Amino acid sequence: MIRQFLIKTLLVSATFAATASAVSRYSYKIEDVMPHNISAYTQGFFYHEGFFYESTGQYGSSTIAKLDMTTGKVLRSQALERSYFGEGACIHNGLIYQLTWTQKTCFVYDADTFKLLGTRRYNREGWGLTTNGKELIMSDGSSTLYIMDPETLLDKRSVKVTLNGKEVNYLNELEYIEGEVWANLYMSDEIVRIDPATGKVTGVIDLKGILPMSLRKPTTDVLNGIAYDPQTKSIWITGKYWPRVYKISLH
Repeated sequence: MIRQFLIKTLLVSATFAATASAVSRYSYKIEDVMPHNISAYTQGFFYHEGFFYESTGQYGSSTIAKLDMTTGKVLRSQALERSYFGEGACIHNGLIYQLTWTQKTCFVYDADTFKLLGTRRYNREGWGLTTNGKELIMSDGSSTLYIMDPETLLDKRSVKVTLNGKEVNYLNELEYIEGEVWANLYMSDEIVRIDPATGKVTGVIDLKGILPMSLRKPTTDVLNGIAYDPQTKSIWITGKYWPRVYKISLH
């Protein structure tokens, strides 16, 4: 299910490309390739203790899952009811938090057992989610990042993301990496690196062409999914209905 923002997104992308020269720009090198479930509409993606975890969307097929990195096999999963559309997810203090798109409901699971422990409410659309180790950081498709209390999901503060003074909209899946928030831009092949204290974009990663045309099908959707291992400094990316996960380095 593709949100109806294409025209606006194209305009934003044009503005973004025109102003991005003032910040650091990065290309990529593929370091490793792993399989990814081509039926997974990836909304949240993260790494924890040797495994990938993935939140998928679409009504009737939204799940939270633990994945074998080598094979892509689902090792444990929990399905959402058909009335919920899964979105961003992260792990914090032994708990998995999983957002939903328009239902304003966050599911909280035990990370070891996937037992549902409860739900939390929030007051906006749910898109991306990550953690800085103390707080949760959420996107809603706008240019705003919301920093929230993990216990209540109430906002502690928020920050507008800007590039050369212009707001950067359509912030989607998030990952906290070495003090920065990395964000997929919906309907884009770029990831922005954000200073969470100021909201300023410090870098732009161009991932155009990483999934070759030979692996694309009519159902293949956009880049969305960033995972990071703080021990090895490894970075992986994937996308909605993609057949691959790519381990990358920046150049």
